[in-house]
Amino acid sequence: MEYKYGKNDNYEDFSAGRVLYNVKGMTNFPVRLAQEIFGRCLQYSPIKNNICLYDCCCGGGYLLTVLGFLNQDTIGKIIGSDINIELLDIAEKNLSLLSKEGINRRILEIEHMIESYQKQSHIEAKHSAIKLRGLIKTDIEFKVFQSDALRTINLDIKPDIIITDVPYGKMVNWKSDEENVIDKLLDSLYEICSSDTIIGLCMNKKQKVRNEKFMRLEKQQIGKRKFEILRKNK
Repeated sequence: MEYKYGKNDNYEDFSAGRVLYNVKGMTNFPVRLAQEIFGRCLQYSPIKNNICLYDCCCGGGYLLTVLGFLNQDTIGKIIGSDINIELLDIAEKNLSLLSKEGINRRILEIEHMIESYQKQSHIEAKHSAIKLRGLIKTDIEFKVFQSDALRTINLDIKPDIIITDVPYGKMVNWKSDEENVIDKLLDSLYEICSSDTIIGLCMNKKQKVRNEKFMRLEKQQIGKRKFEILRKNK
């Protein structure tokens, strides 16, 4: 796949556990690929700024936080939901880093670690946090809430862009019916989409989109994964 929007940069400042919070069981997403999917979704969206971005399987909010840092001129609101309430606590902490108040609080935490442990990794983390603070132009509004993405999603706003990495084979209540999980997920998303909402769905290559409520705008493969960009059929 040729990258059009994800720059071939050094993204080590976004390494999990450096500045962004991380816990065991929390998955991260390649930064360049996240930016590429967002850029491709944006090209299809009639809305180009003050975007409301939603991830229905947000986990610890890594993907949303990274996109928030990298798209300060485009994203106005971020919403994340997940079935795992413990990961949502981490998502809230990560998304709070998108404000000067939140990132300054994180820098203080890192400074205390430097004082206590004198580790080079903590010094490097502080440098990264200062760089991330420099990316912040505005405080992006955010909220997180608990929700099973395969059931009714109680969202009172129609997102402009939905990007999610489907957690195949990792959630107990998805395992029994993994073949149909994508279409069930899209059934749930259909109810919260407007006719202009663009969905970037990243999944295992074995998983397939068969839901006739949506039209495919493009499909790309990256190693063992693939993503499809979809829009609700009008």
